[in-house]
Order: sequence, then C-alpha cells, then structure tokens
Amino acid sequence: MRAKAAGICISVLMGAGLCAAQEAPQNAAKLNQPDYSQTYCSGFVTDQRVPDEMRLISGEQSNYKITFARGDYVYLNRGMNQGVREGDRFAVVRPVSDPVDVPWFKWQDKLMKAMGTAYSDLGQVRVVKVHPNVSIAEINFSCAYMQRGDIIRPFAERQSPQFKEAGNFDHFAPVSGKPVAMVVTAKDFAQTTGKNDTVYVNLGTNQGVKVGDYFRIFRYQGTRASLLDIDKDTQYKMFGFGATPQVYKWNDLPREILGEGIVLNVSHNSSTVLITYSTSEVFSGDYVEVE
Repeated sequence: MRAKAAGICISVLMGAGLCAAQEAPQNAAKLNQPDYSQTYCSGFVTDQRVPDEMRLISGEQSNYKITFARGDYVYLNRGMNQGVREGDRFAVVRPVSDPVDVPWFKWQDKLMKAMGTAYSDLGQVRVVKVHPNVSIAEINFSCAYMQRGDIIRPFAERQSPQFKEAGNFDHFAPVSGKPVAMVVTAKDFAQTTGKNDTVYVNLGTNQGVKVGDYFRIFRYQGTRASLLDIDKDTQYKMFGFGATPQVYKWNDLPREILGEGIVLNVSHNSSTVLITYSTSEVFSGDYVEVE
C-alpha cells in the first residue's frame, strides 16, 4: 500500500531544501475556503493537450544542482523575441504517471486512460530578466521540486470555492440520483486518502460538474472489484465470528458513506477534488456522486 507522503522536506544532491507546498506569503489563508497551496498545488488530469513548447531548461548553480525550489533562479527557453517581459508570471507543471504500475481496482487503468494525462503542479515563477531568446525567472512559490524539462505555462488565477458547514454532513444520506463515478486515483498516486487529501474522479464538464460542486464519497460492501486483500463474503459472514442465515450481496446492503469533497479544478472528463470531511480512509475504487 502506498500512503501519501505529505509535507516532507527533502534535499536532493546538495540542492536547496524544500518543504512541499510552500505558501505564497501574499495570499493569506481563509478558514472558509481552500488555502493557496490546496488551490494551486492540487494537480489535474486532462484529455486536452497541454502546450509544452516553453520549458525550464536550467538554473543557477546547475553544475551540481539537479532540482530547484523557492528562491532559486531558473532559466526559461523563451525571451523578448517570443514576447516574454519582466514581471511575467508562469505556472510550472509536469506530466506524471504511477511509478508502480499495479492497478488498485478492476477498472483503474481503463478509467485513467479515458480521463487523460495526470499533471503535477510544481509551483510558480516570475521573470526578473529577459534576454533575446532566454529568460531568467525566480521561483516564488513551490509545491514540489522543479527540474530541467518541466513545462512552463502562463499563470492563470484559479477559483477558491467556499466550504459548506461540516456539521451538515449526513452519514446516512439517501442516493442523490445525480451522476455517479469513482475515485480513480489521488495526488502523488496515493491509493488511500482522507481529509485534506486530493483525489481525481472521472466526472467533468461533460457531465455538468463545475468548480465548487460537492461530491459524496461512498462504498458498497461485498463488491469484488477492489484488489484489496479481503476474504469473499465478509459482509455477511466471517469464519469463527458468526454468519447470517442467508446470503447478502453488495446491493442487498446499505452503502457506507465515507465523506465528501469539493471540486477545485475540472476538465472534460475529470475533476480534482479536495476531501473536506471523512469518517474513515478513502480508497481508489470507492464511489462518488454529485450532491
């Protein structure tokens, strides 16, 4: 099981020390909405091509430094001849794939392909000096380390939707009747998540989802789609610990509601969801429905 490693400081080959999700000081967190790091470090999955002509190509101290973090100066492969100006802001992203190519549930690979390519948000840079075909930029916000070849995109403000009251969570909510999908994977390809973690689900604008929508997360007992190491039929019997007089299938039993989350980012067939409340761990392969 791969658990999500959050907030771990790393230092790579004498590179600058980095704490993931270093928050921009000019953006004060608000208690009733996601903070700056949650909004701009959430990553995304898209089936649309992300233009990759503009890249991070090197940086200061690159004779020994292989990664770059907040406060470092990096070099971009575009300059004044390509329209770059001092003060321009850019976001830095990288396409990512699961380094452990083992599916967590039956349809995970198929659903990921339908959703598109996963991208990691790495942070932001601001151009401080422009040459004809190269620019120098300062990393002013870090989500994770940056490296040569990372994609540079024009910075775009993201919505930071407001949370609803956690006290309104209904542990026994009836079926909403709205679109249903699955937790396909999570940020950093973690397969178990909980409150304040980010997951990706296979519903997007094509299904009417928008930023600020809430998903309810739930699980059916006794399904065999998950690759968790569980014994068959544990939902109604366990050797040595009792059994029922008849067989109960997954659709004979109430669903277990695990939590809920808010949509931070949305593309055609996927949504980035921040889990705002959870009663237990959430697995890839659990279900979601629009509230």
